[in-house]
Amino acid sequence: METILVDTSVWINAFKGIETKASVFLRDSNNILVATCPTIVQEVLQGIVSDKDYQNISEYFNNIINLPTNGYNYAREAASLYRLLRKKGITIRKPNDCLIAVYAIKNNISVLHDDKDFTNIASFSELRTAQIFTSSL
Repeated sequence: METILVDTSVWINAFKGIETKASVFLRDSNNILVATCPTIVQEVLQGIVSDKDYQNISEYFNNIINLPTNGYNYAREAASLYRLLRKKGITIRKPNDCLIAVYAIKNNISVLHDDKDFTNIASFSELRTAQIFTSSL
């Protein structure tokens, strides 16, 4: 069974009931293990208005795979990745995406996303994006 790091962009669409290829894949796939990292947890939780939803989603994140971290080293590697992309003429709109990419690279897993920044990052790094197989969209 494959482990996949699910990006904030997918979680937001999934929680709002917005059907994208990635959110449908997350909802319907039985053959993946879902992982998260501190950056994604923060991004998702900071946008939740309802205290009840906050509590439920926070507990949900406690029950999925929490990737290990080496905070300062990952931050340096994310900064280096961001700088590399800038030198190639690519501006990543949300620098946290570089940090999320580093979590995936270091843990040798793919990212499931609804964010074109990850496609750009994957073009110039070791990042793998999840291959989505769905016929519903």
